[in-house]
Amino acid sequence: MAATGKRLIKRFTPKRLFWRSLLILLIPMVLLQGVVAYIFFERHWDTVSRRLALGLTGDIVYVMRTIQKYPEDEFREWTLRAAHREMQVNAVFEKGAHLPAEAPPISRKMDRLLHHALSERLVIPFHIDTRRDDRNISIRIELKEGVLNILTPRKRMFSTTVNIFVLWMVGTALVVTGIAIFFLRNQIQPIRRLAAAAEAFGKGRPEVDFKPGGASEIRQAGAAFLDMRERIARHIDQRTEMLAGVSHDLRTPLTRIKLQLTMLRETSPDAGTEISDLESDIAEMEKMIDEYLDFARGQGGETPVPADLSALLGDIVESARRNGTVLGLETEPALTLPLRPNAIRRCLTNLIDNAVRYGEQVEVRAQRVGDSVEVIIEDDGPGIPPESVEDVFKPFYRLDNSRSPNYAGAGLGLAIARDVARGHGGEITLQESALGGLRAVLRLPV
Repeated sequence: MAATGKRLIKRFTPKRLFWRSLLILLIPMVLLQGVVAYIFFERHWDTVSRRLALGLTGDIVYVMRTIQKYPEDEFREWTLRAAHREMQVNAVFEKGAHLPAEAPPISRKMDRLLHHALSERLVIPFHIDTRRDDRNISIRIELKEGVLNILTPRKRMFSTTVNIFVLWMVGTALVVTGIAIFFLRNQIQPIRRLAAAAEAFGKGRPEVDFKPGGASEIRQAGAAFLDMRERIARHIDQRTEMLAGVSHDLRTPLTRIKLQLTMLRETSPDAGTEISDLESDIAEMEKMIDEYLDFARGQGGETPVPADLSALLGDIVESARRNGTVLGLETEPALTLPLRPNAIRRCLTNLIDNAVRYGEQVEVRAQRVGDSVEVIIEDDGPGIPPESVEDVFKPFYRLDNSRSPNYAGAGLGLAIARDVARGHGGEITLQESALGGLRAVLRLPV
């Protein structure tokens, strides 16, 4: 039961901070006003209504007693006129009349209060009717000579403090709500700007002009974000510079070895096979160094610019076709979005090379889906076991035994591709292809 209650609360609780904060302010105010209204209507309103009923009863009894003491017609008419003029009691004496056997129903609280007040002062029959269409209350009292029919405005049983109280509660609630909304919006804006800056930094977009603002805690979070962004950027620059130096240091001895092998080939023609093997090993080492650098360099500080993904894909596919590869390409025209052209070219090249390496039939498609663009690359190769779909994105992880035992590499192609995709705020997923091999889906936000 407790778990169900928690799920219900979580389901109906607003997701946005603005509405949650507004509820925190409004719920106590509504509960407080509810309690005050209950006390008012149960205590104050009951007391005021009882006093109004007693006042009206006093006027009615006074008129009735006066008529009973001075039954002369002339004095009776004078008494009824005075009551109408001074007490807002319009009384008519119906000589010889009698009350009906059935009295009007008494259901409302006003009826009960007035009936109770009259019952305390009168021991003779009377009827009360508060449901008239003319906004009057009818009180009919049976006397010896006839029936005294009294009409008095219904407003005599109501207090204006009720309307004032209701208007005050509603007015203050609206004013407090308006003030709360105004200040909450001002407090939420710095959080939204911080979220936008963090999202832009995560996507590698140009740095937004962000300055910490709002409450001290929000300013502290904004300052911490700026420090973190600066430390991350500094770390990436240092790593790139270090690896560039390592690359230079490694390429220098490799170049000397290649030169010596070339000279050795001229002086020792009989060692041609061994020299060719060594040159292949050196070429493989150079390729692995290039992959290490590509992975370590990441986005390389390249600034995103609006680029046509369709044209970029066309260049990559055309380059692959010039190498004798057969690829199918299907793209929507003018798929323009913010990209780092060199980084995204590296990402797409790795994905297409991976498909070409392990499959004979490769299909490439690009299309707009909602607020993102999808690039789908399918092959008819051996595919990847489901349990290894995420492992292949790990640096230096290889599936040579299942895909191609003859391929040598560092195992960084897919890791580089996913790193570039996430640097653009996108993602790469691997699925089973309808062609029987692997289906790579690259999603990029527009």
